[in-house]
Amino acid sequence: MKHIISAAVLASSLIAAPAMADLALAKKSGCLACHSVEKKVVGPAWKDVATKYKGDAGARDAIIAKVKKGGKGNWTEVTGGIPMPPYSPRVADADIETLVDFVLGL
Repeated sequence: MKHIISAAVLASSLIAAPAMADLALAKKSGCLACHSVEKKVVGPAWKDVATKYKGDAGARDAIIAKVKKGGKGNWTEVTGGIPMPPYSPRVADADIETLVDFVLGL
């Protein structure tokens, strides 16, 4: 029984570790100034983004492009028309992809 509990604790820490790393990357990249996982800040909550685009095969590439170039229009009812600023080249393309994967995986 002791080994089963230890294995469960280890497994949960391995699952949580990538999420914590992704949140640290989001903080470092400036994303948390306008977004959070659970609630709207300036931009939509990331869980709402994940829900909206679940099952959309083209969403990943479209969101990566939006983060790189900035834009507005997809969340006007949430943002009141405030645009998302461009994050490329300030944030590396690989980091943008990691962040988008994190958001869509919520």
